[in-house]
Amino acid sequence: MTYSHLTTDELVMIESYYHQNISVAMIAERLRRSRQPIYNVINFLKQGNSAIDYYKRYKVYKKRCGRHKIILPKKQQKYIKEKVAQGWTPDVNIGRFEQPISCSMRTLYRRFKDGTFDITTLPMKGK
Repeated sequence: MTYSHLTTDELVMIESYYHQNISVAMIAERLRRSRQPIYNVINFLKQGNSAIDYYKRYKVYKKRCGRHKIILPKKQQKYIKEKVAQGWTPDVNIGRFEQPISCSMRTLYRRFKDGTFDITTLPMKGK
């Protein structure tokens, strides 16, 4: 069974049940949720916060999740630009050991597509 985050409706319900002094077990049964996330919300409410505050905090923490864009250091960017100008393709640059590149070949090609590097400087090799 996969976990789904608490919705705003559920947070408001938990808050109203909390103020009515309904037990966590009963709240969990009514919402068909496990007890732990309800305990987390109730402990947050006991500190004098509201369900809206809990949701705002959740949104802030959610922004930190997921994959972050890889930003290459200036030294590596300069090296890649030099080698591409000499006719080397990005996948060959990744395989060379004179200057380690801190990303994969696919990520490097994505940097050409998103404009970090000039795509017109890529050598046309292959098909």
